[in-house]
Amino acid sequence: MSTATLETAPADPPAPRRRSGLLHAAWRHGRTKAGVIIVGLVVVVAIAGPFLSPYSPTEPVGPPNSTGVEESLFGTDGIGRDVFSRFLHGGYTLIGIAVLAALGGVAAGAVIGIVAGYLRGWLDEFLMRTNDMVLAFPQLVLALLVMSIIGPQVWLIVLLIGGSHASRVARVAREATLKVIEQDFIKSAEAIGLPRWRIMATEILPNISSPLLVELGLRITYSVGLIATLSFLGMGLQPPTADWGLMINENRVAVTVQPWAVALPVGAVALLTIGANLITDGLSRASIGIDRGVEE
Repeated sequence: MSTATLETAPADPPAPRRRSGLLHAAWRHGRTKAGVIIVGLVVVVAIAGPFLSPYSPTEPVGPPNSTGVEESLFGTDGIGRDVFSRFLHGGYTLIGIAVLAALGGVAAGAVIGIVAGYLRGWLDEFLMRTNDMVLAFPQLVLALLVMSIIGPQVWLIVLLIGGSHASRVARVAREATLKVIEQDFIKSAEAIGLPRWRIMATEILPNISSPLLVELGLRITYSVGLIATLSFLGMGLQPPTADWGLMINENRVAVTVQPWAVALPVGAVALLTIGANLITDGLSRASIGIDRGVEE
């Protein structure tokens, strides 16, 4: 090969940069790491709390609303139960119900949105108009209305909150599906005769997982707030169950005398909400490709 040929030959194109997965990209954001640490601490307290509790959460150990009881770190509540023990027992119920409701709502919403967006036609119209009717009712008002008729039940809380989440997730899933079905790989799958259910499950669903993960984080956050609010209003978990929202309601009258009975659950719910929002924000930024201040 001549010298001229060597000098004019184009350089090899640079190797394409490997695209990181959504979770890996989100983890590079500092806010995601901070959120995971905060949520992780609250979850560890909620899971390990019942095993570390010094007393039973339902038995009195001293005078009511006292902060000077021996061997009671944060004193007693309005009927003499150990505040710290009730706090340690009260987290796993709140978090467990919130996660179940969020998972159920996102799963149902994803199915509705994918079916409506892919099949279109009268089914799309029916699902979306039904969805609009559900969205017309505020989540909290709807939950209070139904539970005032049937009564507070754990399964009903999960069903109501999950159902209200599903209608909101369905709109997001449908919009994401409408963008995906225009891609060539969907047309190729249809051309080779893949069943519609398989296209929706193996082609569309994986390609809309990014917005669904973001929605899952948001729905867990909203679920925590809704469940705590229902317990505070007396329509959530019922006494003598140890629950953070219920603790706030039971001890709000004596908050100036015994602040720990309210401060502990309020602080835990606030930290859980902040941490979940940080994780969701990191996922959202990663899904739309915002890498400001992040090393590649």
